[in-house]
Amino acid sequence: MKIKLIISMALFFVAVGAFAQSKDDQRVIADAEKAKVKFQKADYGLDRFFNDAAGYVIFPNIGEGALIVGGASGNGVLYENGKVVGMANLKKLDVGLQVGGQALTEVIFFETTDALNEFKEGEFELSAEATVVALDKGVAKNANYNDGVVVFAKPKKGLMADISIGSQKFGYTPMQKMEQ
Repeated sequence: MKIKLIISMALFFVAVGAFAQSKDDQRVIADAEKAKVKFQKADYGLDRFFNDAAGYVIFPNIGEGALIVGGASGNGVLYENGKVVGMANLKKLDVGLQVGGQALTEVIFFETTDALNEFKEGEFELSAEATVVALDKGVAKNANYNDGVVVFAKPKKGLMADISIGSQKFGYTPMQKMEQ
């Protein structure tokens, strides 16, 4: 009888944990869909990237803060051929002349399947040399891929003064792994 109770309790906690994870993922997916619409309204030139990229990841809510040493983090959604294939996370650490805090949205487009697979395999990192395009009307028209990747960011709120060196690292979890 005690073993059945312990097993039942364990299954209950696993089910509750899976449900909570699923609800959080659903919220991030909904936020990513809203962010995509906002990106497209901000610059219609992004449509070519959304339509032609092998895949893209949208981070709808990235929080960033700094006082000499800075950091940022956020959760996002990876799309392949326009369909959700998994969840992603972003971590950033940098050092330099920087102060402030802000919230922003970021989308990373992968030109080729190879670039997309590099992200999915956990080998992808944006270094200080990577160019992030601050989204404004018309900038997407002249933006091009660099090593199979192009990044657009749109500030949401806050203020940040930043001259620093660092990198963004990413994690990826495919949908089928999350559902098990």
